[in-house]
Amino acid sequence: MPRGKIVKALSGFYYVQDKERLIQCRGRGVFRKNKITPLVGDEVEYQAENDLEGYILEVFERKNELIRPPICNVDQAILVFSAVEPDFSPTLLDRFLVLIEANDIIPIIVISKVDLIPSDEVRERVVSFARDYQNAGYTVLLTSTVESTVDKDLLPFLNDHISVFAGQSGVGKSSLLNVLRPDLELKTNDISSHLGRGKHTTRHVELIPVGTGFVADTPGFSSLDFTGIEVEDLTYCFPEMRQRSGECKFRGCTHVREPKCSVKNAVEAGEIPQYRYDHYLTFVEEIKERKPRY
Repeated sequence: MPRGKIVKALSGFYYVQDKERLIQCRGRGVFRKNKITPLVGDEVEYQAENDLEGYILEVFERKNELIRPPICNVDQAILVFSAVEPDFSPTLLDRFLVLIEANDIIPIIVISKVDLIPSDEVRERVVSFARDYQNAGYTVLLTSTVESTVDKDLLPFLNDHISVFAGQSGVGKSSLLNVLRPDLELKTNDISSHLGRGKHTTRHVELIPVGTGFVADTPGFSSLDFTGIEVEDLTYCFPEMRQRSGECKFRGCTHVREPKCSVKNAVEAGEIPQYRYDHYLTFVEEIKERKPRY
């Protein structure tokens, strides 16, 4: 039986890409019986008499899976955060980074709208944040709304991978995709000055060929809670803490109240930004509060 990749799910149909063919398929009833829902990104086996009447026969094992947005087998996440309008938010970025790291997805940070920064003071703040995340081990790209080099800077990272674009609404995700694929003409809306956020313009999950890879334009993350993440796992979602955790005196150190903690020492020495550690502590408490009390 032929195999392919689901590149779009819409109105009960799954669109399977098999080399140059795009086959419209339905899922077999056995999937519903076994509570299996095919997702965009799935590698599947299918049968089809023609390109409009196919059936998915088998969904192969996934390496990861996101529920909101519903997509799987993602290699990397392009986290788009604007410098201004809305203002850059390290707190929200760290929430995204934890969720991405927890799913074994490589994050790439894109800070957009740097040309709209109103003052040297704000510019230095944004550049300082970018430097902190680079020092933590992340790839950080700065982009402009006027002279964008995103096609040159970002495209090499997208080739041969499945990438998902994520971030706040109104930060320019669709605009970046339009630069990468001008023929898409994705709809974009101006940010709402009253609400301080953009309007959602993407309505379904779809894998779009870009270079030699695929990019998912998604409706965004509708939930940013840490369901499924334990306090013991949280350290591994902060690369600068993950690198130092083996040097702590106590095995399984949570870097909160334990003595001789290498992570807390690194914070005191300025090697780990205080705000990153503060976010970590906030997330620890959030995860603890989620647990039922008996």
